Amino acid sequence: MNKPAARISALSLSLMLLAGCATTSLTSTPDSPAQSQALALIEQGKPRDAALQLEALAATLKGGARSNALADAAWAWHLAGDSARARSLLGQMTARQVNGASLQRYQLTGAELALADKQPAQALALLKDHGDNVHPSLRTRWYVARANALQATGDAFGAATERARAHAGLTGSARSENQAAIAGLLGTLDDATLRSRAAALPANDPLYNFAGRALIARGLPLPRPFDRDGAAQFDTSKRPPAMSDGYRPPAKLAVLLPLSGRLATAAQPVRDGLLSAYYGESRRRPDINFIDTAGTPAGALSAYDKAVASGADFVVGPLGRDEVDAVYGRQQLQVPVLALNRGKDAPPAGSAGFSLAPEDDGIVAAEYLRGRERSKALVINSSDDTGRRAAAAFAQRFAQRGGQVVATVNVSEAVGDVGAQVRNAGQVDAVFLAVRAPQARLLAPQLALAGAGGATRVGTSQLTVGSGKVEEDVALDGIVYPNEAWNVRSVSGLPSASQVASTLPSARGAAGRLFAFGADAWKITAYLDKLSNEGGLDGATGTLFLDSNGNILRQPAWSTFNGGRPMPIVGGR
Repeated sequence: MNKPAARISALSLSLMLLAGCATTSLTSTPDSPAQSQALALIEQGKPRDAALQLEALAATLKGGARSNALADAAWAWHLAGDSARARSLLGQMTARQVNGASLQRYQLTGAELALADKQPAQALALLKDHGDNVHPSLRTRWYVARANALQATGDAFGAATERARAHAGLTGSARSENQAAIAGLLGTLDDATLRSRAAALPANDPLYNFAGRALIARGLPLPRPFDRDGAAQFDTSKRPPAMSDGYRPPAKLAVLLPLSGRLATAAQPVRDGLLSAYYGESRRRPDINFIDTAGTPAGALSAYDKAVASGADFVVGPLGRDEVDAVYGRQQLQVPVLALNRGKDAPPAGSAGFSLAPEDDGIVAAEYLRGRERSKALVINSSDDTGRRAAAAFAQRFAQRGGQVVATVNVSEAVGDVGAQVRNAGQVDAVFLAVRAPQARLLAPQLALAGAGGATRVGTSQLTVGSGKVEEDVALDGIVYPNEAWNVRSVSGLPSASQVASTLPSARGAAGRLFAFGADAWKITAYLDKLSNEGGLDGATGTLFLDSNGNILRQPAWSTFNGGRPMPIVGGR
């Protein structure tokens, strides 16, 4: 005797039938005025009111018009959070009668409900149309639903592709969360797969920007430069033609730095590094004008206006984060900028941003460790802003790449005894040290005594802050950290780091990193076309890249301490 057939709900049957329908056409029956009026309530943030009106409208209609109205009502109830009512309406209608945008609302409602029921295959069958063919009001959500369904079926790259398509339509926290989700999906891919799949992406595919960033963070080469559409291109029309190596500096350059105020100490090595690289160039150089921002948003805007009035065709700076946000806030910039910090938003079209953010150190450290198959990490960070930001970025990327942070220890300047916390963390094969040299010197012996001495230890670029005494820095032996390329190899247009430090105080110790940063600001300015169109550029802080959002990305060199002295790692990884 045969077993009874499985029970199929009216909703599931409708969705199964719908999945076999022809591709949706948006040229089908347009919404009636009453229907459009009700749907407008959704855009006003009143989905429940829309649902009530659409249900009432459906009661006055017959055939396909009724089914369309019910589909729209189900969508509105779904948006209002009443999934039970949405399911009920979807089960009452004739799926084959639905058309146009109402059909797409029907499909998206059914797909999201199917995902809630852990039925990704059914969701994908409903979302078979490419998002480009979907009504603009539904497109972003359509992409995200497809991404969730593909992820649930194990297609991480496909899911990342759909999320990348959705990215332009997202704002605020949703955009940040989507970017983290894409990084997490790409993080599940091994190096070879990531490289081959990225290389196969067509030109201007939105995922390439994310895949390229992932490759750079892993220290891997890009298959091609980042895509740049018309809005993102740099206007270098006022510059003389490029020389054979791509050198094409602006005609007149303005540099906005806080030469007075609270940020003046940081500005000095940046200024000196920029001038050192500028005067190290024997070919045509632009007139250069330094303008004081005083380290305030108002000062930055005033300095920018002075730069424009002076006839500058390119602006470097400002330096402070608040200053950058103020300048970016104008959106339409009369003269493009290379901002020297990371703003809360991406650079405006035609401009770029360059920074030495603590988050970057955390990300490359996580990639370094996962590239060596380290999976359980102990994080020790200083309690200042730099240490916290580096640690948070490390933890996020390490998890995205399949690792686990088993414990996090915050230490003060004096460090204290952390042995018990290290032992309580259990067995680890990696330690991330987001601390300066004096703290690391106190931590290293404690790690060994607590049983973590055999773990791979990776620090940040802050590890060199406070170092320099060989007899003390022996305690740092074996710790790997991202370093400025200038400290590891020769850089065109600059004397060696040791040579400059012997004559310029602003190039010594922790200031040396900002000196290299300033030198690279000049180099980016002079090779902007090359960087945009050809890919990597060797700089003092590392190998530089320009992504499609106008962000300068950096592959650092890698060093370790040996006998108390910083030593480059052969191969750089």
